[in-house]
Amino acid sequence: MYHETIRPLYAYVSQRVGGDVSLAEDLVQETWMRALDDWAKKGIPREPLAWLRRVARNTLVSHFRRIRLQPIAMESLDIGNEFLSTNPDDAAAVGWAMARLRRSHSEILEDFYFEGKTVNEIAADHSLSERAVEGRLRRSRAALKKKLDQIRRKPVASRRRNMEVKDAKPARTR
Repeated sequence: MYHETIRPLYAYVSQRVGGDVSLAEDLVQETWMRALDDWAKKGIPREPLAWLRRVARNTLVSHFRRIRLQPIAMESLDIGNEFLSTNPDDAAAVGWAMARLRRSHSEILEDFYFEGKTVNEIAADHSLSERAVEGRLRRSRAALKKKLDQIRRKPVASRRRNMEVKDAKPARTR
């Protein structure tokens, strides 16, 4: 099982972290640790690679939500044509922003840019018309660009304060 799934899983994760070997290895290891724990209790799923990819995606989302990003040069990211940057900082920024998008936005962008699916294939997978997929891609790109613009505009200290405020529990009033 491991030998059949490790290469496609590593490729899936590596592509999403901009080729950062160390980070990809850590995230793949964490995914496999979760698999071993879960599969020991519940058994191996019918589609182990699909299960591993879903867990890896969730692990990536968690990772990118935790990290604190430095502002990036937005002109280095061409949102309309290329998500697959080889620059780890750009990949981290895209990952951070994708983790903060609605699931419908992030899934359609992943299908198109990371999985390389055509509009026709996405339409068939999601039971949508091609025009609907094109519209969703356009809205998803705009949402991603908006999140990436937030990185560019906010200084790091301000982002940390905002994150601390969001993480704090509200005081109870009587």
